[in-house]
This record gives sequence, C-alpha cells and structure tokens, in this order.
Amino acid sequence: MHVRAVDIVKTFTASSSRPALDGVSLDVKSGELMGLLGPSGSGKTTLLRIIAGLDIPDSGSIFFGGEDASQKSVQERRVGFVFQNYALFKHLTIADNIAFGLEVRSRELRPPKAEIRRRALELLDLVQLTGLEKRRPAQLSGGQRQRVALARALAVEPRVLLLDEPFGALDAKVRRDLRGWLREIHQRTGHTTTFVTHDQDEALELSDRVAVLNGGRIEQVGTPDEIYDQPATPFVNGFIGEATPIEAHIEAGYVYIGAHQLRIESKAGTSGKGRLFVRPQDIVIGDSQPDSLQAQIVAVRRNGATRRAEIEIPAHAGRVEIETHSSVSVRAGDSVPIQFVRGTFFLDGEGAPA
Repeated sequence: MHVRAVDIVKTFTASSSRPALDGVSLDVKSGELMGLLGPSGSGKTTLLRIIAGLDIPDSGSIFFGGEDASQKSVQERRVGFVFQNYALFKHLTIADNIAFGLEVRSRELRPPKAEIRRRALELLDLVQLTGLEKRRPAQLSGGQRQRVALARALAVEPRVLLLDEPFGALDAKVRRDLRGWLREIHQRTGHTTTFVTHDQDEALELSDRVAVLNGGRIEQVGTPDEIYDQPATPFVNGFIGEATPIEAHIEAGYVYIGAHQLRIESKAGTSGKGRLFVRPQDIVIGDSQPDSLQAQIVAVRRNGATRRAEIEIPAHAGRVEIETHSSVSVRAGDSVPIQFVRGTFFLDGEGAPA
C-alpha cells in the first residue's frame, strides 16, 4: 500500500509560534520500511499519528494508494499502530490481547471464534512467543510485551503498519536484538511500515529509506547511505554520525582552516566562508605531511575496539573528537600531527553542500 502525505500542516495551540508540522510531504512506497528520524519536538510522532488518523491536520491530505483517506477513521484506514508503552490490557491473556482487535469488530465483520483463535496462535508463532498464550502481560519481559503489541497490530490484517518509538522503553541489548527481528518480520509480511525513532543507529540499520525531520519540516529523505554519506543540509550533517562543525573557508577549490589548506576539495566554482563538518573517523593521526596540522590531545577514553580522543586544533575554538584504533598509543597532553581525510563543507547561509 503506497502512502502519501501531502502538504501537512498541524498546529496544536493558537499561541504557538511554530507549527508542529509545516507543509510536510512524504511518499512511503508500497512494502517499504520508512524511518522517521529526528530530535524531540521535530514532528515525527505527529506525522505518524496523522497518517494513522489519530490526529487531524489543519490542512493537507493523506492518501492510501489512490484514495484520499483524510476524512476516514482509524478503523476505515485499516492501520496497525504499535505504541511505545505497548498499551496491552493487563487483565487479558496474551492470546486475548492479540485477538482484541478482531473481537471488537461489528458482527458482520467479526471472524468466527475458531478463526480468531487460530489467527492469534499463528501470530504468536510469527513473533516467536509460542506457548505463552495463557500468560498475562505482567509475566513477560519488555521485549516480549513489545512482540505481543506487534502481533496485536498485525492481527487486524492492516494495510499499513505504524510504530511509534517501538523500542524506546527497552534496554540497549534488547533493542539491538529486536532490530534484526523486526526487519525479519517486515521481510516476511511485506507490510508498508513507518516507524518513529530518535536513535540514528536504529533508523540507519532498519530502514529502506529515512526521513529526517527538524522543526516540523523534512530536511532530507534518502537511503541510509545517502543520509550518512551525502547529507543535504547542515542539520542532517550535524545530527547524523556525531559530526562537529569547524569554521573554515574555500579558496581555489580547496577547504582551508585558517591559513592551512586541507586535502579536502570542494565543488568547482564555490568560494567563501562556512563550516566543515567532520566525524570522529574523518580525522587521522599520522606522520607529518604538508597538509598536516599539529593538535593537542586533551583526553582519551576507550570505546570498544577503538579509542576516542578529544583534541584541540589551532584556529578552532572548540574541541573535536577523533577515533583511533586501540593499538595506537595516545595520551592526554601529547602533541600529534593530524590529517583531515573527509568532511562536508557548507557555505554560510546555504543548505546544500558546496
């Protein structure tokens, strides 16, 4: 089911200086797993609820396929919605929670009890909880409850599946485990799926495409590789991948920090002041070269198989984090030659990379 949001505007209070959504348009292709990524207050959950029919936009339209679904109810849109807090009924068994959406249908649309039971047990098997149908939600772990919530959403045979921060209440290890599981479920069922997250690793790992929201607008839509490697705006570059902005400028096609020319080239024909966004992997410690800068190591900490070092660079007022292999010996107080091997430069006042 192809889903389109067209020019969606939503303001929650008349006194608000800025809409929660400000003319947002988004295409979610049939069978696609779309991630809505952004900081708190960026509008991603509001957009998800408007697609579901739980909130009504001030203006704009929602299309399911070629059909305008803007005036249709949640039930008429046939969406499955998974909430961050699971929203399971504590007094019902797991099987009855999954079957709830079918049980409350009108008599003419409600399947026979035997069919509802069969469907609930089939979904329990799909979400790998076979044998737990008689338990109550309080008897399950957080990860298991989230699986039940997804099974309940799938029970009504939705045209579109929507998930709001599906792993937000879980610890880091369970989140990692469930990411792969959700991707597998998506591949098996083929539902058009949109999920909200503020976790960039989660969005980049799970999504076919990612929409990055900021301040009620979409900054960029693209594949995980496009979002990470070709950020369209300074916000995307700063939000994805721990990028740090450094004041710089362009002359004769090269990026400079102060009077120092880097090996990073820019697009032909651009010049002027701006910011160079670099990630920890974009700066390396090495031997002195013509394009090297001397930097001071301020602090070092272990980060898994690598070390993170905070450095101070001449002509840059702040500190920058770099990543080195654990075998590289660096200590606070050392002066080391560094080289910029990558980076994305944005001219001041422009949204596109130079």
